[in-house]
Amino acid sequence: MLRSLWLVGLLVAYTSGKKLWDVPVPQEEQASPGKLRWEPQCQYQLRHLQDGARISALLPPRLEGHWISTGCEVRPGPEFLTRSYIFYANRLFRAYQFYYRDPSCRDPTYSLVIKGKIRLRQASWITRGATEADYHLHKVGIVFHSQQAMQETVARINQTSGEQSNGFLSPGRTWTPGALYELLSARAERDCTAGLGFAMHELSLVRVEKYEQPLLLQKNQGSREVEELYLGDIHTEWSERLHYRPTGYQRPLQNAMHHIHPCPACGIIYRADEHHPPILPVRPELPMLLSGRWVSSRCEVRPAVLFLTRYFTFHGSNRTWEGYYYHYSDPLCKQPTFTVYASGHYTEGGPSLIVRGGTELVFKVTHARVTPMDQVTVAMLNSSDFGSCGEPGSWSIGRELDVTHTNGCAALGIRLPHTEYELFKIEQDSKDRSLLFIGERPTDGSSPNTPSKRPTSYQSPLTQCSGPSGTFLRHTKPNYLGRLDDYLNNTAVKLEPVAFLLAFLALSLVRRD
Repeated sequence: MLRSLWLVGLLVAYTSGKKLWDVPVPQEEQASPGKLRWEPQCQYQLRHLQDGARISALLPPRLEGHWISTGCEVRPGPEFLTRSYIFYANRLFRAYQFYYRDPSCRDPTYSLVIKGKIRLRQASWITRGATEADYHLHKVGIVFHSQQAMQETVARINQTSGEQSNGFLSPGRTWTPGALYELLSARAERDCTAGLGFAMHELSLVRVEKYEQPLLLQKNQGSREVEELYLGDIHTEWSERLHYRPTGYQRPLQNAMHHIHPCPACGIIYRADEHHPPILPVRPELPMLLSGRWVSSRCEVRPAVLFLTRYFTFHGSNRTWEGYYYHYSDPLCKQPTFTVYASGHYTEGGPSLIVRGGTELVFKVTHARVTPMDQVTVAMLNSSDFGSCGEPGSWSIGRELDVTHTNGCAALGIRLPHTEYELFKIEQDSKDRSLLFIGERPTDGSSPNTPSKRPTSYQSPLTQCSGPSGTFLRHTKPNYLGRLDDYLNNTAVKLEPVAFLLAFLALSLVRRD
């Protein structure tokens, strides 16, 4: 739906910091006192995110240590896997990737053991808050966990990896449990990994975050430190993943010594190796009960400089939905740029034949409203063509305007009416909270507006903050909106000339789309 927002994100990233590579420094705020009396849970969770949620970034990132998945991950394709990465003080690393047939990660097919070296470079000028890195692979080995897995994987390698894979393994080779076969060797100049769609470009973009997880004590005091490692995202198109350089992140790994509790999968993955892949605990398949309200559990990052949080309401009785997309210029979601409200209806879902455990739905977007939250966005919207995004000249900071009558907002890539082919999944976390996984957006910034573009992987999960309700969502302004008047009264809003130039340049490029 938000097709051209990457351009807006890059523009805002420039104008919000002193330099593109500046690390965002949040404004000093009073510490959150916790949930206010009578405050709705959804509003509390959003406010908790907007107050920083006690998250800090480690700069430069400290990679040394053992980092693990906290559950079964889904990559585009789909691929089901778990990861276990060890970084050493001398910059060497050993990474394990365990692949499975099923979305519960209980039926392993093969394991990869990857050895190499990584060197951190400088702060990313594209993805604010990230650090760029160079890496070099020394060896990649593979261990098959069944005869069937061996036959299928060898066939893929021999068909697509070119001359370097000739003679890798004969198709009729008998499976030997525990045997390790070499896929890549820098010394021998041998690389047979292309047939697996394998690349470690995720190591070229790095971010480490730290936060305190509250302990469940009698007096609700105390906390436990949690460290998370964000590595670069995987392109949603298989043909592009070998060449793609990340601008977003995957689901984070957590430090094996500082992870969330409880975490049933953490110890299992920590103890695993290429010969003993982790078999995760059984997880029940939950029905697709969307009714209720769902909110982001973290500041989310999408490729090409998009930081946002989401807040959705689904009305199961008439299959209508509405949602707020809060966009920011910084990786802690503290510097708002604009908000999009969208609503429409959706169809009854059916099981996905491509992504096991997923449910396919079709969403219609019929209405939208936009609220600019900084002067750059205001300037861009006010300079838009007549009839392309609300009423030109009427935009101002904090003022919400309907863009339905102009068929959306071309400057922000919003087109109405609009159809999206979606993939959903509901799970429960270790604390029995319901999580909603919505399909991952295409990396190229387009929309899944045809069945062939339906996602095969997921975004960061939303947490259910309220059950089914018969009333529509009454939007409570986020914490930053409550301070908007002070901002306007006490701050001289200034926009550098170069920012205006970039705004008009971005608008002209969007028009060419």
